[in-house]
Amino acid sequence: MTIEDAKQSNNIAHLDENIAKIDELTQRLTKALTRRKPPNPQIAAPESELFARAATAYWQEWMQNPAKILEHQVDYWGKSLKHIVEAQQLLAQGKLAAPEDNTPDDKRFSNPVWKSNPYFNFIKQQYMINSDAIKQAVEDIEDIDEKEKKRLRYFSQQIVDMMAPTNFFATNPDALMKAIETEGDSVVKGLENLVADLEANDGELVVRLADTEAFEVGGNIATTPGKVVFRNDMMELIQYSPSTDKVHEIPIVLFPPWINKFYILDLKDKNSFIKWVVDQGYTLFVVSWVNPDPTYADRGMEDYVEHGYLAAIEEAKKLCKVKQVNAIGYCIAGTTLNLVLALLKKRGDKSVKSATFFTTLTDFSDQGEFTPFLQDDFVDGIEAEVAQHGILRSFIMGRTMSFLRSNDLIYQPAIRSYMMGDTPPAFDLLYWNGDGSGLPGKMVMQYLRGLCQRNEMIEGTFELLGESLSIKDVTVPICAVATETDHIAPWKDCYRGFLQTGSRSRSFIVGQSGHIAGIVNPPTKKKYGHYVNDDLPDTAEEWMEGAEFHEGSWWPRWEAWLKPRAGKMIDARDAGDSEHPPLGDAPGDYVRVKASI
Repeated sequence: MTIEDAKQSNNIAHLDENIAKIDELTQRLTKALTRRKPPNPQIAAPESELFARAATAYWQEWMQNPAKILEHQVDYWGKSLKHIVEAQQLLAQGKLAAPEDNTPDDKRFSNPVWKSNPYFNFIKQQYMINSDAIKQAVEDIEDIDEKEKKRLRYFSQQIVDMMAPTNFFATNPDALMKAIETEGDSVVKGLENLVADLEANDGELVVRLADTEAFEVGGNIATTPGKVVFRNDMMELIQYSPSTDKVHEIPIVLFPPWINKFYILDLKDKNSFIKWVVDQGYTLFVVSWVNPDPTYADRGMEDYVEHGYLAAIEEAKKLCKVKQVNAIGYCIAGTTLNLVLALLKKRGDKSVKSATFFTTLTDFSDQGEFTPFLQDDFVDGIEAEVAQHGILRSFIMGRTMSFLRSNDLIYQPAIRSYMMGDTPPAFDLLYWNGDGSGLPGKMVMQYLRGLCQRNEMIEGTFELLGESLSIKDVTVPICAVATETDHIAPWKDCYRGFLQTGSRSRSFIVGQSGHIAGIVNPPTKKKYGHYVNDDLPDTAEEWMEGAEFHEGSWWPRWEAWLKPRAGKMIDARDAGDSEHPPLGDAPGDYVRVKASI
């Protein structure tokens, strides 16, 4: 047998081995899909009437202003035809080359083959032409409500993103080249990744964004020392161990969002907000919320307030032997902290001396990028979903958030994992992003109907624990931190609600970057700056026009705001006391519970 014959024989054996693996993986895939419990179909797409109304409006525009529609169509036909003719002319000249490419840069098409190879370039340019035509068609519709137009933009963009040639194996040069280079191993590995994700999520396709084996909560993330000093069925209260000899008398109680786990603020020492606060000489308590299962179906906002916020504040006061605390709320926990402050005002309770809000919405009159999901058809679908399962399952919330940035958070990770066969990166922030939480059915509907749809906190009609609560009843000194490119809680919307509080002592800061990176921005990194403006004009645009930009993290500026409200310096307190014996080490037990699918 020649060397060439032996090589060919080995290649055939390797191919047979891969085919056998594919057969085995296909059986596992089929078995995993049988366990799937699909969500209510109303959550997957808008009611068909939306498209019917759009088609009617487009037809009316055709009848009333045919020149405009024809101009759009002719432009689309012209670009497509011109591209085809240019490709044919080059071919007729014996040149197997791509025609001139003036399409804008797009990181999805960063491989040089998309420009140099006639086949791939033709596909890319046709995709770009078609994408532009779809977007323009939506913009040309005039006789339609602005909310519906926002929804059309969103859903048409989802179609455009989904149909990108990079999302299909036969038209993805990176995937094809790797399959050839690895003799098909990348295809097998990609299928293994796909099957593993389906098996891990009971048949639901949840793309794994990070290497889950690379991190351990309490091992190499969430490691700031502390003790669980109180526990009930809604939360664990963690008191962090002091790192200074002296601390401020008035403690801080931090409420993270219960959509995700609190350790986004304690990923690692160098970017841990929790560790940094402790190192500045503060006694810090952090709430770690329970990860609800279907038995929590009837838990509402009142449970989070009474057994979460009020309980945590009361226990912190007892442990520190003080009458007041300073509070922090992040995202939905900040929204709810506003409700708590309004409730305490109604009760004449002065337990909170000051409040800080991270990326917090209270005025939902402009629903921004969430407009597609906050109309009745979707909210009705969520209501049916939680009625069936008791909770809004974590993967549904995660998928909704991801589709707001579908190329970055769905398609590109899926391409790398399933087409290229790559192992997801060991990235702590992405690991946290995939470690979600379920949401109790009652709480979800109170939040969506009362706050998001009916804007009851601004209207002063949100009913909670026997009181009608209003944003105007928030009168303690407040500091709000929003972030410049936040797509979940846009800073302009945060500012609009912030202005409607009744507080006479208010500070507003806008950090660079987004919902997470703009908050988790330690001073040591010197990466993102922030804007400040002591004046509070009527609009966000005016605020930014008068704002002053500062290099570096906003953390020290906020701490300088808090210090005068934190009391005198006293001897540092150990975590827990005789009435609150530690129940375990930080980060506690609740944070380790995984969401049910």
